[in-house]
Amino acid sequence: MSTIELIGITKTFGTSTAVAPMDLTVADGEFLTLLGPSGCGKTTLMRMIAGITMPDQGQVRIAGRDMAALPPKRRNVGLVFQSCALFPHRTVAGNGGFGLRMRAVHRAAAAERVRAALALVDLKPLALRYPRELSDGQQQRVALARAIVIEPDVLLLDEPLSNLDAKLREHLPEDLRTLQQRLRVTAIYVTHDQAEAMALADRVIVMNKGSIVEEGAPVALWRW
Repeated sequence: MSTIELIGITKTFGTSTAVAPMDLTVADGEFLTLLGPSGCGKTTLMRMIAGITMPDQGQVRIAGRDMAALPPKRRNVGLVFQSCALFPHRTVAGNGGFGLRMRAVHRAAAAERVRAALALVDLKPLALRYPRELSDGQQQRVALARAIVIEPDVLLLDEPLSNLDAKLREHLPEDLRTLQQRLRVTAIYVTHDQAEAMALADRVIVMNKGSIVEEGAPVALWRW
């Protein structure tokens, strides 16, 4: 588990402020949800933690280490996006192990880690199938396996359920929360769905126009 610290972090695109000056700490093993409307800055904030987008000012620190000089692949951050972005020509196992290939993990060790990750998301029997042979929910589980197989210090989830039908969205949040607790990984989850935020989080950050406007435990915010 790792603490995430954002210190005076900002980001603008042209004349638009995506993230206003912000300080934020996410504790070891915490499940934090960023809640807010489209364009409020929550995805930009997540992308800065991952290293996909660089802040204009401020620091991103993970486990006390300044991430400024590190590219995404060296931050040991697992990413799950709204779009699964699976390789259609690779099997479930091939997609799941892609991050290990990029890290040059030995083939035998990688295969074992992929098997373990697929077992965690209940996909081990489907290891040799291709994305076209999977349901939407199964594809999202492959994306989740790909994120956790690298044994990340931090797990970032950007609206991973928004493309799924209502029935799947009823069950997957609970599965995500159970998995996060089992892995004991620090997680940040982006959503615009209040029910998702309240069901998943230890703490909810409400954002609007690039700033934090409210934060607290789900029960406290629900009453507020």
